[in-house]
Amino acid sequence: MYQSQLLDTYKKAKNYVQDKQIAHDLNLPASRIYEMRKGKRYISDSEAVFLAEESGIDPEIALLGCHADRNDNPRVKAMWESIAKKFNGQGLRAISMASAGLALVLTPDFAHAARCVLCGLC
Repeated sequence: MYQSQLLDTYKKAKNYVQDKQIAHDLNLPASRIYEMRKGKRYISDSEAVFLAEESGIDPEIALLGCHADRNDNPRVKAMWESIAKKFNGQGLRAISMASAGLALVLTPDFAHAARCVLCGLC
């Protein structure tokens, strides 16, 4: 999950040792960060931009990664991956491959999923 990586990058940039320090900066309860790490909640766009800017990451990349995380639909996820592919030199290649693999596993019609992934990679 990209949002967990974003939280870790922010934590490292600020030399924090606990997630509750991140929660304080975002003005959130500490339990919210735990929920984000577990995939029960998602980082909002404004939170993603804040974390990225404070971590020295391009906010556009942070938004791409967070939006890819939010989508369960393999077709929509493939579209986000296609957008992320344009930034593949920025470190999103692993996220794109992991998301494509997840789409294959979660889709009951394997042939359809394979076409979606191939279309996303073209």
